[in-house]
Formats: sequence, structure tokens, C-alpha cells
Amino acid sequence: MTRDKLAPVVILSKKILSEYDLCDHCLGRLFAKKLGLASNKLLGKKIRKKTKSKNKKCYVCKNVFDTLHFYLEKMREVSSIYDFRTFLVGAKLKPSFLDRDDHLRSQFKLRGIDGIKTSITRELAKQFSRKTKRNHNMSDPDLTVTVDFKTESCEAHSKSLYVSGRYVKPVRDIPQKQKPCQNCLGKGCVTCQKHGMTEFDSVEGMICKYLFDKFGAIQAKITWIGGEDTTSVVLGNGRPFFAKLLNPKKRKTKIPDKIQSDKITILGLKQIPKIPQGPIPFVSKVRLYIITENPIISESLAKLDDLNNNAVAIYEKSGKRSEKKIYSIKYDVESQNSFCLSMKLDGGVPLKHFVTGDDIFPNVSDLISNKSNLERFDFDEVNIR
Repeated sequence: MTRDKLAPVVILSKKILSEYDLCDHCLGRLFAKKLGLASNKLLGKKIRKKTKSKNKKCYVCKNVFDTLHFYLEKMREVSSIYDFRTFLVGAKLKPSFLDRDDHLRSQFKLRGIDGIKTSITRELAKQFSRKTKRNHNMSDPDLTVTVDFKTESCEAHSKSLYVSGRYVKPVRDIPQKQKPCQNCLGKGCVTCQKHGMTEFDSVEGMICKYLFDKFGAIQAKITWIGGEDTTSVVLGNGRPFFAKLLNPKKRKTKIPDKIQSDKITILGLKQIPKIPQGPIPFVSKVRLYIITENPIISESLAKLDDLNNNAVAIYEKSGKRSEKKIYSIKYDVESQNSFCLSMKLDGGVPLKHFVTGDDIFPNVSDLISNKSNLERFDFDEVNIR
């Protein structure tokens, strides 16, 4: 840096320092960008030497930079339970810090310089990186550490992880979704250890319990590929699902190909970059166990063949109409008032309505001219298209 570049900076610095005491960090910050320098502190020291001024209590930051070692220790403490390669530092300052900084910059028409908050977080990040051997990343960090200078506290929060897998449910009487914690209604509280659930007796609960234990996540948000009743079984290679893990402590962990979790089996669980956006099309092989109001007539039952390789229209209450395809169909009479209907069809067909005939055409009840009800249904296969 030449004397010519520094000369006007020294002149302005003398004017500023005649009215306000500034620390080396805040003094250097006012001119570092203009001079293309990286270290506010070193520039501040150089200016101070040129102006022959003393380093007193800083008007802007009240010498907060002298206390950063205290906050760095807190940062190391809260981050020690997390696996992370990259991080970002955030800060909460008293409004008075920002007000004084704005006032100083406005009075001396200092534009295009970093604010006090940016300066503090940058210095914390530099020192934290040096101590932890981790990289500072402002765009997509594994861990965000927030320092609260108002309460002298610190907290950490990790980037979400995403996983996909399948589950097999060979036994009945297990619901797919878990009831939320009654105290917080799923938001997360002390009662449920912030999980949003206190019991783990459903498919969702068993999957989440494994994810909590394996990744140290606080909560897991599952995206289901279709659903089933409590009385249904899910066989074959299972039903696909996706899960978003909130605030996981572990990022790199080995996952077995097969996980036996109480009454379900989780298969092919793996980390993925993101959960697919929008509706996820899928195809199911399902068995419907149907009871009829009147005895079954073989000739009427044969009309179900019309469904083979055809579409059904689904009418919603809003007036919206959609179509789903049935790729194959087979039926077996079990008694004079019951039969099993096996189908391969697009996901998203409300099976109970398809049997009773409510807002779906064609449907089972209409085709066989016999009022029918769905007793239960099971899945033999579920695949994403």
C-alpha cells in the first residue's frame, strides 16, 4: 500500500478519531475495502500509528473483539457433538451496536463498507476455522453456529439430510402414521425430546426411531409413496419412502442393507441429495378383499375384465377430474358373497371408493351390479415409475 493511497485515509481518520474512539478492528473496517485489504485489524493498527492516537474503548463495538475468545470457546462446545466439514457463523447483536455503526458511517459519508455485524462474524469464522480445521462456507454449510451477544450464548444447527428407502410390513394392525405428541401436537417439546412424537408403534414411528438413533436427528419428516390401512400388509420389496432429517448430529454413518425394526423391515436405506419435488408417480400391485350385498353371479363378475388395461375417472369434490390406469386384473371367488380382486394399477386410486362406486367410474359395484364394500386390502408390490 503506497503512501499516496493511505494519505487521504489518515486525514479522514484524524477527523473521525477526534470525535469517536475506535478499536483497530472498527477503524480499519472503515477503509479496508477501499484499499483492497483483507485484515481490518492490521490496517487499523497502521492508521493508528500514522495518526498517533491511543486505543481506548471503542464507540461502535465497545471492544467486543477483545471478548471473542470467550464466544469461540462456546462455539467449539456446541459444535463438538456434530459431524461437519463446513460451517457458517451468524450473530445477534444489541440494536445499539448497529445504531452507532450506522450513525458513524452516515456522519462521515462512508459507503460500501462492511457493517459491524459482518466484521464480527468474519473474524469469528476465521478464528473458528483455524481452531477446528473446518472450512467457512456461506452458501451451503453443514453447520450454522449462531452467537448471541445479547445473552452471551451460542447455539448450533446442522443442515438437513435426506434419505430414501423401502419398508416391508408383514403383519397387520400397525398404522402407517404416528400420532403426534399430545403436548405439542408434533412441533417438538421437552415432553417428546423435541421429536414431535412420544410413541413409536407405527411404521412412521419405527422408521423415525431408527433415524433418530442412527443420525442423531431431532425430527424426521417422511414423504410417503402411497399409503395403506392399519389392517393392510405390505409385502414384496416394500413401499418406497423419503425422509428429511432435521438437525442431524451425524452425517457420515454406515447403513446396513436390511434393518429389522420391531414389526417392520427397512430395506435399501441410503442418503440422497434431495427429495423429488411435486407428485411422485408410482404403480402398485394390490389385493382387494371384497364383500357383496347379494350373492355373486359369475356372468356379472366377468364384467370386471373391462377394467383390464383401461383407465378409471376420479371425481373430486372440487370438481377436478383425474384418470388412473389399471394395467391388469384378476379375481377369485372366495364365497357366495366375497371375492379377491388382484390388480396392478397407478397409485392414487382411493380403493374403498373404487369398490363402493363413490365418485369413481367405472367401479366395482356398478360393473357387477351388486353393492360392494372393501373389507381390507394388501400390497404385494409398490414401485416408483
